[in-house]
Amino acid sequence: MTTALRRTARRTGVFVFLLLAIEFFDELAFGLEQAALPLIRDSLNLDYVQIGLLFTIPMIFASFIEPVLGLFADGKHRRTMILTGGIGFIICLLLVASSNSFLMLMFAFCLFNPSSGAFVSISQAALMDIDPARHEQNMARWTLAGAIGVFAGPLLLGAVMGTTGNWRHAYLIVAAIGIVLWIAASRFSFAKSSAPEAPDDVAASLREVLRAVRDWSIMRWIVLLVFSDFMLDILNGFLALYFVDVVSTTEAEAGIAIAVWAGVGLIGDFLLIPLLERVNGLRYLRASAVINLALYPAFLLVPGFIPKLIIVALLGFGNAGWYSVLQGRLYSSMPERSGLVITLGNVTALVESAIPLIIGLVAEAFGLGAGMWLLLLGPVVILIGLPRRVRE
Repeated sequence: MTTALRRTARRTGVFVFLLLAIEFFDELAFGLEQAALPLIRDSLNLDYVQIGLLFTIPMIFASFIEPVLGLFADGKHRRTMILTGGIGFIICLLLVASSNSFLMLMFAFCLFNPSSGAFVSISQAALMDIDPARHEQNMARWTLAGAIGVFAGPLLLGAVMGTTGNWRHAYLIVAAIGIVLWIAASRFSFAKSSAPEAPDDVAASLREVLRAVRDWSIMRWIVLLVFSDFMLDILNGFLALYFVDVVSTTEAEAGIAIAVWAGVGLIGDFLLIPLLERVNGLRYLRASAVINLALYPAFLLVPGFIPKLIIVALLGFGNAGWYSVLQGRLYSSMPERSGLVITLGNVTALVESAIPLIIGLVAEAFGLGAGMWLLLLGPVVILIGLPRRVRE
């Protein structure tokens, strides 16, 4: 290998590491948010409906912005969009750290979604463009980086609470990490290497999106991604509150549950990378959905903190790979148009954004324990929607 080739390979390796670090940063902020939610709720005196609105309104707001980002993400403005999103992400973290009211927190959450869409989602598209033949495998690496972040978020909160005793300081630390990543990202062009950039023709991109919306071979993966999130981010979002309000644990014990969920999920995501080299992703996904369909009702019905903690660990292990496989299949269904995948991923955003609010409304009326049963739809729809014939 010549010196030039070695230099190119080294720079590509550094670029891939940066993209994975951006996903780690995003999920670090998410893991911190989920673990800190009971503390934020108590600090700002929030009720279940307000918590549901905190997840729903930002998603609705983002559903009008993020699809537009995808239309331009394959063109020459990719780098500008990523760096601008990074600035918005950092500002969002600083706003959460300084929030003193529900409205201020809502504003920060509304800023977060489109900022993350630009900074993180387009970075994911850049990773997919590096090797289009290995979408599932690279998505597994991306998910592993995110799982490390989700696991580290509660640990960071625990360390901060054990020293300063103020959850806001954890957000300041994450913001500082974001500044370092933004400086590193500014050194790269983020240009597509596997194919020429798509022209910045919004009308042509919209026509492609409309064709894709009518194509079930593409929309199947979007629908399944929405319902897979029932057992992923949505469950994670309510997990700490469930342990505090339904199981009657302390906030520290709820933090342990989040850490166990994330830690075991991290192990599952790590093992998934070699597994996908040997096993068809859809076969694995179908088997894990059957397991989750049995485990989740057991989690809701079994009494006691320790038994629930054990089942949480099994759930965290059992849903590893759901996002990796489904998102990888979505990218593969639209070769060379990774940016439009971002737009398509937001087609169902309005429907998806209503889910946390529905759970919050059910919880306010009948208790959080009743609202958590709605998440069982996740594995049910996956089992129904996966194609019956699996191509190797």
